[in-house]
Amino acid sequence: MLTVTLLTSPTERSLDSALVDNLRNAWGGGDISWLAIDEAAAFEIANVPDNQWDVWADLQNACVDLVVQPTDQRRKKMLLADMDSTMIRQECIDELAAEAGVGARVADITARAMNGELDFEAALIERVGLLKDLPVEIIEQVLDQRITYMPGGYELVNTMKAQGGYAALVSGGFTAFTQRVAAALGFDENRANTLLVENGKLSGAVGRPILGKAAKVQALEEITAKLGIDEQDVLAVGDGANDLGMLGRAGTGVALHAKPTVQAECDIRINHGDLTALLFIQGYSRDAFVT
Repeated sequence: MLTVTLLTSPTERSLDSALVDNLRNAWGGGDISWLAIDEAAAFEIANVPDNQWDVWADLQNACVDLVVQPTDQRRKKMLLADMDSTMIRQECIDELAAEAGVGARVADITARAMNGELDFEAALIERVGLLKDLPVEIIEQVLDQRITYMPGGYELVNTMKAQGGYAALVSGGFTAFTQRVAAALGFDENRANTLLVENGKLSGAVGRPILGKAAKVQALEEITAKLGIDEQDVLAVGDGANDLGMLGRAGTGVALHAKPTVQAECDIRINHGDLTALLFIQGYSRDAFVT
């Protein structure tokens, strides 16, 4: 059996019951389960509908996300999450660059790298080089004043952990940021790149080896082996081209508010919901969330 999940923005809560009912009837689905009133609903079907992606596109115009997945594989034992523009709203390197006076230049490189237009490692080296001589204290200032969390992150991490899950934050960004974010949200571990410092200032270099696309896949392999679980037990989430490796390998790979090239390669795309959508697609109802 397959489970169809429909969800929308938790701030708008605009999921129309008639829309859900009509799709259930059109696809010959079973009873509708409301995971959150006016926000998320699910029902089972026997086969993948031929018009799944046409319906998906129509629902996007109505600000509704549609996910179809095997029922018996929904609930996961591990969360593997990107940080920038996924668990936080910002790209940390762009915020540092803004403080260094090179914000627009770095943001352009970041956007192109995340869309897969540039080599990630080369783009990271170039951007970090533009941060040379920035006082290291600026990192804490950016964390305090510029970084905000993506809604639903705490609920996602801690609801999965309450059910015995494990949460790992794996970023192409920097440990100076992942350590704070991981601690605040309850992640069990974090991996990222290291900004090198000399005499209290950023040296303009990044520690080697650089954590990019391949390192995220390596984290998936190493952590699942350590936990004694299968890659099918993993829910991975990200938004950039450097996330595609882990999104493709995980049992459930979610493109969250992702770049177009990333969405094109992922079957699960969340564009209107927040991080709590990743709980709904596992079958959790809102009243089961850890808040």
